[in-house]
Amino acid sequence: MTPSLPDERALRAAIRALTFGNFAIGTGVMVMVGMLDLIADGLAITVPAAGQLVAIGALVTCLGAPLAAAFTTRIDRRRLLVGSLALSAAGHLLSALAPGFAVLAVVRAAAMVQAAIFTPQAAAAIGSMVPPQARSRAVTSIFIGWSIASVIGMPLGNLVGTHLGWRAGFGVAALLNLAACAWVMATIPRGLKAPALSLASWLDVARNPLLTRALAVTLIGGAGQFVLSAYIAPALKLATQSTPAAVAAVMALFGVFGVLGNLWLNRQIGRRGPHRSVDTSVVAIAIGLGFAALLTLATQWLPIAVWPLLVASCVFWGLGCFAMNSAQQARLAAIAPALASASIALNTSMIYAGQAIGAAAGGALITAAGIGLLPWAALALLLVTYGLSRRVGARAVA
Repeated sequence: MTPSLPDERALRAAIRALTFGNFAIGTGVMVMVGMLDLIADGLAITVPAAGQLVAIGALVTCLGAPLAAAFTTRIDRRRLLVGSLALSAAGHLLSALAPGFAVLAVVRAAAMVQAAIFTPQAAAAIGSMVPPQARSRAVTSIFIGWSIASVIGMPLGNLVGTHLGWRAGFGVAALLNLAACAWVMATIPRGLKAPALSLASWLDVARNPLLTRALAVTLIGGAGQFVLSAYIAPALKLATQSTPAAVAAVMALFGVFGVLGNLWLNRQIGRRGPHRSVDTSVVAIAIGLGFAALLTLATQWLPIAVWPLLVASCVFWGLGCFAMNSAQQARLAAIAPALASASIALNTSMIYAGQAIGAAAGGALITAAGIGLLPWAALALLLVTYGLSRRVGARAVA
């Protein structure tokens, strides 16, 4: 922890640097989703097999987040954040050079571990640099970088991969992470330390029923979304029969509304509170997935409705997607402030565990029943998520 808070100018610079860091990390995560079918073609494997790259990376990140939180508390936050971005850049460069699926899976997993380190530790770092009353807004501000990555990451991967090859997509991600590394090094002060996390902290989280249920909201909601989003590029091509440029534009539309949703959350969370904000975000996602499910019917029975349904799906799903993750961070901190370091690290694990489960389940569904079933499975899981989220909010305010 710092002995004194930085001045306003230094704080704004730190927020911008960490926001860009989250953007670079997020782009590295999302860029592969946008070119999954291209990777499958390039490595001569099936799309479900390529989807397991998402699952493997997400599983490694899921396990890495709490381990990183537990074993890096003695490391200066600036050094840790800079190091994670440098290693992420190296991992994406090696991904671009990977000769086959096995090597790509290993180096991709190594790069994804850095996301497990950077994102929660960036939140902890900025939280230690602001007064308590400004903490929620500062934390949600830097997560806007992830929302912007959703605008850039998937369509960038799709466009670069289509025109220059999927290896170039990983190369772009490597350059972004390297730039973020330099920016964070230049702006984050030395001497930031995280509070020590004892075994008791983890046990206290596990024994807190509100925290465990809130973490389950992240897990199930993430799994529901990634059942579909891990395979969004081939799903869009199949549903719309469109060019890669049109598919990239749809992905960008989703991302634009993701940014708008997070900006709305950043302005409203102080008034609405984290519990209502999570519920609203989950409802928006469910509506978007409902439109996606209807789209699978429209492709056969009402082709003229395909594009309106697709746009509506992007708008609602985008508005809720990244806002939900940010609101969940604030919810966990509000439920048990003293356990926030542990619970937020575990929340990062749940995000990636949900992605791993969703990507694996989506691949199995494609193999068993075809890609058209994915939106319906995603919608069902989001309805479960909403019911659980409502229960968490009701018990928290009781």
